[in-house]
Amino acid sequence: MVFMGILIPVVLEGISLSNKAGVAARRLNEASRLGNNLLHELILNDQWQSAGGSGTFGLDGENEGYRWQLTQQAWPEDTMRQLELQVLYDVQGQTRSVFLSTLVDDTE
Repeated sequence: MVFMGILIPVVLEGISLSNKAGVAARRLNEASRLGNNLLHELILNDQWQSAGGSGTFGLDGENEGYRWQLTQQAWPEDTMRQLELQVLYDVQGQTRSVFLSTLVDDTE
């Protein structure tokens, strides 16, 4: 009985930590997917030059809680521009983020 009294709380804590890690991994995966889709959409539709500096993903509740910020800077090597998209999201009471970056041709 003593052994079970020691073992059960340890096992339950392990399950709780595993669940929290799974939730964090799912949120990171979703943030990466959303950011990648937005970055590709901005580039394919040639909207990256006029895109606002920040926004949110979707109004449908499914992607609620994910925010983005887009920054641009000149690439020092040639006429390219570096786009960096930061996707912010909250998980377990903390704000976390993922960065996606790419180069686009700035000649037009």
